[in-house]
Amino acid sequence: MSVLLKISIVLLVGAIGGRVAKIFKLPNVSGYLVAGLFLGPSFFKLVSSQDINTFSVINELALAFIAFSIGSEFVVKDMRKLGKSIIIITLTEVVGAVLLVFAVMYYIFNQPFAFSIVIASMSAATAPAATLLVIKQYRAKGPLTKTILPVVALDDVFGIIVFGIAMSLATLSMGQESFSVYKMISEPLIEIGGSLILGLVLGFILVALTKKSSGRDNLQLITLVSVGIATGLSNLLGLSPLLTCIMMGTVLVNLKHNSKRVFSSLDGFTNPVYVLFFTLAGASLDLSILLSVGLLGVAYVIARASGKIIGAWVGAKAVKADPMVTKNLGYALLPQGGISIGLLVIVRQSLPTYASAISTIIMFSVLIYEVTGPIFAKIAIQNAGEINGLDKPSRKHKKQVSKLKINHN
Repeated sequence: MSVLLKISIVLLVGAIGGRVAKIFKLPNVSGYLVAGLFLGPSFFKLVSSQDINTFSVINELALAFIAFSIGSEFVVKDMRKLGKSIIIITLTEVVGAVLLVFAVMYYIFNQPFAFSIVIASMSAATAPAATLLVIKQYRAKGPLTKTILPVVALDDVFGIIVFGIAMSLATLSMGQESFSVYKMISEPLIEIGGSLILGLVLGFILVALTKKSSGRDNLQLITLVSVGIATGLSNLLGLSPLLTCIMMGTVLVNLKHNSKRVFSSLDGFTNPVYVLFFTLAGASLDLSILLSVGLLGVAYVIARASGKIIGAWVGAKAVKADPMVTKNLGYALLPQGGISIGLLVIVRQSLPTYASAISTIIMFSVLIYEVTGPIFAKIAIQNAGEINGLDKPSRKHKKQVSKLKINHN
């Protein structure tokens, strides 16, 4: 079957899955993922693992667009108010997940220290894609939504650092002297710093180009090229495309007047890419993992979720966040995917002894969290009363309306 025909079928099946999800009042993302499951190895086997590799450019593009959109949430004037709170909340939810997973693996299941510390560190990162699309679908806005995206972006940074430290501790505990502690800690920091610097430079260039362009089509073309270059250069230099695109979006939103026009110019292009991305993500999941994962995998999923929810609650309580943020934030931080799967490559190279067991548990958790995560994210923003928040008049708008009424009277 030709690649074009296969992509068209994936897109069609994903779109149908999204429509079916709406009937059951579920997020579209859940529909795309479940529809993808039927195309993968678990059912009709239309999409093979080789196809997933062939379509990897779609995954790269989707993650780049998502990261770029997350950057739009880092507005300096808002971050001055929330900055310290965001850092504390992110630290507590990351530490909560890592400590609880480690305790369960090491003390309850008596797993080796190296295995326990590495798999615990991989519980830190949250996959932003599903949560972002749920927020967009339901046009959510409010204190919770404002908190979710910066936390999701920042916990990926913390996740990379924690993983580097965990790998160094694991290799030391196994007596592998060829691994340098300095190297294992410095490499993640260099990756993060390099990605942010590259994103900063490309962000300034994007701002300059968009100031000189007019028309939606021109803006779309310039933005697409910029996101593509940012992703390509990051991969070439061994940096993080996710962090580079987040920084580029952050620079744009803070320096470009009416930056919403630039971000919204991508909407017509990105929607089909997102459908393909999530449907292919579903197709890459194999339900046979459920039979081999055992109690250890189930314990990991429960411990990670509990750690995230408790950690986010503790952090939000400590900074005296909005009560709706305190109650609901943890439930929006459950999806796990991209970064955790990427880290498996390093585990296979550096820790082959436990690579198979860790890979099986992580892929099982991705299967569970990717399908249920969007549902929990919807419940969180629904409980916070932020669904269709973008359609509600702002306080400023209400004041203006009130003044007009008073002046009219």
